[in-house]
Amino acid sequence: MAKPAIPAIVAMVAVLGLSACSAQYRTHGYVPSEEDLQEIVPGIDTRGTVEDVIGVPSASGVANDGGFYYIESEMRHFAWQAPEEINREVLAVSFDSDGVVDNITRYGLEDGNVVPLTRRVTKTTDGELSFIRKLCGNIGGISLDQFTQQ
Repeated sequence: MAKPAIPAIVAMVAVLGLSACSAQYRTHGYVPSEEDLQEIVPGIDTRGTVEDVIGVPSASGVANDGGFYYIESEMRHFAWQAPEEINREVLAVSFDSDGVVDNITRYGLEDGNVVPLTRRVTKTTDGELSFIRKLCGNIGGISLDQFTQQ
């Protein structure tokens, strides 16, 4: 039997170790190209034509049939570290009340704001009484005299 060459094994381990330390980049989402956007004319095109020309948006406004938002981000994955967003582009297409394109705006990662999320719990005024406890508490409070008096 032939023994495997030790230098070849060491070289394979070194190559695998170094490749694990290289950064990997992934792109998520979709933003239409500038050529596609040239086909959209503010004041003329509608929601339907925007979807036909540049596609269905990543997100859309929910209040009063808000605008379309196309979002693309590039993430950097490196070894054991958490993924880091290195680039983001948001294309916002706004519409007027008739559904006609009003404006097209681009935003980048530098335009974003950090929004703190808070969890608020509304306390009730009836304390810790459960439904069953309230129901049982009312059993003795009703008398027959209340129904028979006129």
